[in-house]
Amino acid sequence: MQKPKTTPDEVSTSINRRRFIGGGVALAAALPFSMASGGGATAQKRQKTFNLKYAPHFGMFKEHAGPDLIDQLKFMAEQGFTALEDNGMMGRDVAMQEKIASTMSNLGMTMGVFVTHAEFGKTTFVNGDKETRDMLIAQVKKAVEVAKRVNAKWTTVVPGQFNTRLEWDYQTANCIENLKWCADVCEKAGLIMVLEPLNPWRDHPGLFLTKIPQAYQICKAVDSPSCKILNDLYHQQITEGNLIPNIDKAWDEIAYFQVGDNPGRKEPTTGEINYLNVFRHIHSKGFTGIVGMEHGNSKPGKAGEQAVIAAYRACDRF
Repeated sequence: MQKPKTTPDEVSTSINRRRFIGGGVALAAALPFSMASGGGATAQKRQKTFNLKYAPHFGMFKEHAGPDLIDQLKFMAEQGFTALEDNGMMGRDVAMQEKIASTMSNLGMTMGVFVTHAEFGKTTFVNGDKETRDMLIAQVKKAVEVAKRVNAKWTTVVPGQFNTRLEWDYQTANCIENLKWCADVCEKAGLIMVLEPLNPWRDHPGLFLTKIPQAYQICKAVDSPSCKILNDLYHQQITEGNLIPNIDKAWDEIAYFQVGDNPGRKEPTTGEINYLNVFRHIHSKGFTGIVGMEHGNSKPGKAGEQAVIAAYRACDRF
């Protein structure tokens, strides 16, 4: 006898049973994906939202949702994600920025970071000259306009290379002074610059800002609500490890997290970081901000996208 097709209600009941028996991993693996033929997501049932505001980026689910950015946003929301980050937002045309913002508002999603300044090839914030300072202030003013347009609260700043011909303490002083000028612009607009320390060993040799304690020292010196830390745990696992103790020590200056496992910079559960414990820890401390999913997918195609969602379900069990 031919087995009858499973109804949506039976699928939902089966998922709940597996959640009870097998925990979050079984649930995540069983998540339904409803896609229109040829791309574009169509919802059967919106999945339960996560405990933390994990923020995918465009392209992470394009195999399921198709190339259209709005369809990708809808798919993210259907899977329970309540935020988005888009490093390249400043490079998008105004019409697309407004369309993304409108869609996110309708979906109840929060805008995460976009990049204001990330210089990897030359010195910037460590310089003390007026020309550099004017350039940085002009960039921040442009970022303020974009932030207003897309309802963004945070923007990423990478202070650039260190200067091999200048004492380190002078560079730190220059960085602090430049950030004070930029923070003055941001404070008036309610925008928060988040400074991102990046690892110098695998991805970004020669950068000035590499560790959480260093970022903490700088933010304390700038002393502004518009200058805080972006703690990218992938980078910090490589640079210094000691993730949870450094989170606690720098807590009052951390405004944003990003994640990726190590080695490989793919989704949680693919490397050495115990993201279940890390996410549980920051949630227990009352973190209500965004956790950016700044990593690649460990597997290609739709199976790889399902694996990303499953990984976050598995690490969000608290």
